Amino acid sequence: MSAEGSATSQTPHRQALIWQRAENTAIALGVVLVVIALGQPWWVLLAAFLVFDLSALGYLISQRAGALCYNLVHNYTVPAALIAVWAVLQWRDAEASWLVLLAACWVFHVAVDRALGYGLKLGPFKHTHLGIIGKQPQIPEDADSPLAPQQRRVPDQR
Repeated sequence: MSAEGSATSQTPHRQALIWQRAENTAIALGVVLVVIALGQPWWVLLAAFLVFDLSALGYLISQRAGALCYNLVHNYTVPAALIAVWAVLQWRDAEASWLVLLAACWVFHVAVDRALGYGLKLGPFKHTHLGIIGKQPQIPEDADSPLAPQQRRVPDQR
């Protein structure tokens, strides 16, 4: 089977997941490069990484509260707003570079999570918009397909 044939044999959902993981890997790497280029301490990205996961404590209240808290933190909306606030402050000659670093830490966290397959929660912690977290059965390998070792079945979400 040709490489073209193997790509078309994947479900559209699986192809989208692969692209989304690659895209978020690129975003995470881009954030690291920007932080270094701005002369900020790159290690802050790692030091702050787990802070954003405190949002999962909402699961101690209920599944619904947990998913809501987690999803409010694990998206790009607030970091984008922080950059917008920073830009307005820049136009007014106010120093607020800490907003850029906070937004960078936040974007880095979300991007790494998505690159690893952790998505927005759909109720139960393991159920995300990227699929169910955890091991899934392998699709039989095709010796001619360069993607075969990475292919996994995505459970039917109906």
